[in-house]
Amino acid sequence: MLAFILRRLAQALVVMLTVAFIAFMLFQYVGDPVTNLLGQDATPQQRAQLRADLGLDQPFPLQFARFVGNAVQGEFGLSLRQGRKVSALIVERLPATLELSLAAALIALGFGIPMGVYAALKRGSVASQALMTLSLFGVSLPTFLIGILLILLFAVTLKWLPSFGRGDVVALGEWTSGVLTVDGLKHLILPSITLALFQLALIMRLVRSEMLEVLRSDYIRFARARGLPDRLVYFGHALKNTLVPVMTITGLQLGSLIAFAIITEQVFQWPGMGLLFIQAVTFADIPVMAAYLCLISLIFVIINLVVDMLYFAVDPRLRIERAAGAH
Repeated sequence: MLAFILRRLAQALVVMLTVAFIAFMLFQYVGDPVTNLLGQDATPQQRAQLRADLGLDQPFPLQFARFVGNAVQGEFGLSLRQGRKVSALIVERLPATLELSLAAALIALGFGIPMGVYAALKRGSVASQALMTLSLFGVSLPTFLIGILLILLFAVTLKWLPSFGRGDVVALGEWTSGVLTVDGLKHLILPSITLALFQLALIMRLVRSEMLEVLRSDYIRFARARGLPDRLVYFGHALKNTLVPVMTITGLQLGSLIAFAIITEQVFQWPGMGLLFIQAVTFADIPVMAAYLCLISLIFVIINLVVDMLYFAVDPRLRIERAAGAH
């Protein structure tokens, strides 16, 4: 187990160094930070002084080492658009994105897994066929269109829910939360459903496919031959083995919820990191873009590492294979 963790940590380190190098290259080839900070009318002396202050006159390897050292400490310089520390902007926006992503993940898992199990156990029924048809819409429709349709129905036509913003939030130190207020919960409903629908449909179809595959396996036939009740066969044996591959996909999808919340945040003007990134791209705010790239990559690496460890702990076949390989 220790060797497995160390190997995964080494792979994660290589991935993060590669991402850091890509983010660092943004500073080198996407605009000139000196010109962005001083403008076109700066004198050569002012430009040379600022370049020295920023360390841009140093050799490339030293600049990259300095960038990595600052990134490890969470420092990416000043936002060229707002003139504030990028780390402060991330701290402000990260709670909104995590809150939205976790709400979407709970919706996707809470509805996707039961619906997938039902569609597998009731295969061929009208309800099962209806669920599979609806899942096609969830997978096929683009996120921005789903968001616009939900706004049109629930915010414009029915006037039940707000159409943009985060609503009232409660400050818990530097962390802000909208789930502790009624207004915040109302603002969270539409964007979280919008972000969750694709993942919900994907999880439902995956659970159904895996469940049907497991139900055809020999040990399920053996369990039925022993006279075990259907409830125990379905939920004690079949579902447990179905969730092993689903767990891997779900972990990756949780990372994608955080990374690809950009469109949802743009549609609903949700004040999270995705909206901050869109604004940074519009104004070529390189420090913010680099910080976003590194942070999202770090989240993906951590989630993948946790999923790999859970997969190793849950699936006994991996432990047996590694033990056999060690001997």
